[in-house]
Amino acid sequence: MTVPDEGDVVTYDVRDGVAFVTLNRPDYRNAQNSVMTYALDAAFERAVEDDDVKVIVLAGNGKHFSAGHDIGTPGRDHHVHYDNKAVMWWDHVDKPGGDQRYAREMEVYLGMCRRWREIPKPTIAMIQGACIAGGLMLAWVCDLIVASDDAFFSDPVVRMGIPGVEYFAHPWMLGPRFAKEILFTGDRFTAQRAYEVGMVNRVVPREDLETETLAIAGRIAAMPRFGLALTKKAVNQCEDQMGMRNGMDSVFGLHHFAHAHNAEIDTDPLGGMDAKSMAASARNSNEGAK
Repeated sequence: MTVPDEGDVVTYDVRDGVAFVTLNRPDYRNAQNSVMTYALDAAFERAVEDDDVKVIVLAGNGKHFSAGHDIGTPGRDHHVHYDNKAVMWWDHVDKPGGDQRYAREMEVYLGMCRRWREIPKPTIAMIQGACIAGGLMLAWVCDLIVASDDAFFSDPVVRMGIPGVEYFAHPWMLGPRFAKEILFTGDRFTAQRAYEVGMVNRVVPREDLETETLAIAGRIAAMPRFGLALTKKAVNQCEDQMGMRNGMDSVFGLHHFAHAHNAEIDTDPLGGMDAKSMAASARNSNEGAK
């Protein structure tokens, strides 16, 4: 099965010392396949190596930031080999059962997100529209989040019988009680609610999103580069001392236990769910919550 050539699924642009790394699959709401994952990694590496870049902004082209991991577009490429960049593990291709899924997800999901969290330059997620499941993972690895007033968030994968996405930062990003609420219900929450619980730094009108993000980036860019890198590392270390890294390791095991349970009792490791059924379930849930 071949993967269609979609051109540049990530674009890169530098303006006044700010690198814009932009997800570019708008026809699929910027669903993340492995082509995009490795293109993102290359763009981030490019920004880190460029001494003229002071701040990195992660954006999404089109109406939505990201609908999450690709589980149903023509470009889905979970079966394709890519050279590992985040972890040292064998290739997932042609491995049986849980070996295949564990090897791939440890690299392209948990491993890549941890790699990007450690980028030594400040990163800002600029979010509009949908930021769902794997989209949350991309936002959460960034240091700051600026959201438009039309942005919305959710992690609905409990509908698959799976306890949240692979980069399980929910208790640290949302607080334990709200994390449980959004996971237990699968409900969306607004940018304003995300701001109230401390997940988002700013909520701005959609037409002001880029301008406001650039303004914040410009203020950060005026600070000493090495000081910013050490400050970022200091805060990340404190988060890890609060259990974030160990918690993720534990939940990653539960995540794969859930995949195995699904495969044993149901039609596949995703509990028989696909992109369309997940979207339909989310619509029904949110309509019922009104």
